[in-house]
This record gives sequence, C-alpha cells and structure tokens, in this order.
Amino acid sequence: MIRGYVVCEGQTEETFIRDVIAPILAHQQIYLTARLIPTSKNNKGGALTYERVRRFVINSLKEENVFITTFFDLYALDNGFPDFSESQKQSDVYRKVTCLERAFKDDVVKDNSSFIPRFLPYIQPYEFEGLLFSDIAKLTEIETTWARATNDLQAIRDGVETPEHINDGYETKPSAHLGRLLDAPHYRKTLHGALAIQSIGIDKLLAECLHFSGWYNQLIELKN
Repeated sequence: MIRGYVVCEGQTEETFIRDVIAPILAHQQIYLTARLIPTSKNNKGGALTYERVRRFVINSLKEENVFITTFFDLYALDNGFPDFSESQKQSDVYRKVTCLERAFKDDVVKDNSSFIPRFLPYIQPYEFEGLLFSDIAKLTEIETTWARATNDLQAIRDGVETPEHINDGYETKPSAHLGRLLDAPHYRKTLHGALAIQSIGIDKLLAECLHFSGWYNQLIELKN
C-alpha cells in the first residue's frame, strides 16, 4: 500500500482528486488524499504565494513517510516560483511546465535529500479546464442547453495540438471559453468540472493530455 497527498490549488482540483483520481488509483493500492493550503484563519486554497506553497509542502514531507504531489494551474501561477522567468522564455507549454516543476523540486529537496523520491511536483498546462476539452461531446452533454455550443468548442479544440495547448490569454484561456459559451446555466467550475471529467473518463484524458498522462503514470509507477 502506498499513501500520498495531493496539494491542490483550489476546491475544484480537490474535488477532482477526491472523486475521480483517488478512487481509480485505490484499485492499484495507491491511496491519495487531497489537501488545500490554508490561506487565512477560515479559508483554504487560492491566492497561493510560492513561499506559502513551499512551506506547506516541506511540512507535509516532514509529517510522515508519504509521497507528496501537487496540482496547480500554470495560468496565474505565482511568479515567485523558482525559474519562473526562465520558464517564460520557453515557447512550448510542455517545456514551460517541465522547467517549473524541475526547479520547484530542486528547491524543496535541496536541504533534505530524503525528500527526493517522495516529492513529485505537477503543474497543469494551462488550466484544469483544459482537461474538459478532451471530449467536447461529453462536456456539452452535462447540461441540455449546452449542446448549441458544441461546434464552437470543438473548433477551439481542433485549433490546437492538445487540450493542454489552449493558452493563457485572459480571454482565450480554457475557462474563459467555457464561461463565454456555456450558459443557461452558466459553467460553474466547482459544480461542472468534476462532473464533466467523470463523463469524459480517465482513458480519454490520458490519450488527449500528454502532460497529465505523464503525471498519472508517475503515480502508477510508485508501486513498482
């Protein structure tokens, strides 16, 4: 049996890990618990500065012998993350997140080598909502009124290499497209996000989203 924590950016990612990823991996005897970082006395998640993230991750690694991974969006990531400026020089999103993840890990483990095998940082390009573009037909089945947006959303998906390449522009990021095209009812991240992912299914996510697939396979390989 292998146990681990997923440090999540917000409630949507927490729900995704708890309701989608954790049950699947439990069949492999890999048991995940999603964790949010306290940001005030009564709030958790969001507005994550790098120092707050780093402190929480290191304290979690010190608590017990579990592995720690993360689930943060690249979009609006705090520029205090190590090598943030260097990552911005990369034109390909996969190189950007790889640069950030590598520097993040190096910074966390630099004073304690025992953390190296137990820390697996993950940053989602560009947003969690990008995953929802893996299967537009399944996404627009969630609400009956969304069917009229199918063609427009499919055109956005078809215009990029993978769903993870839908970019980080304020009006062209994945969540902006969903917010603009999905209405009556409007797309709500905390409600519709996990529902759509459950409908799409893990196999489709793994086939469409290469960086996500790499992270998922890293978790699977922990039992070997």
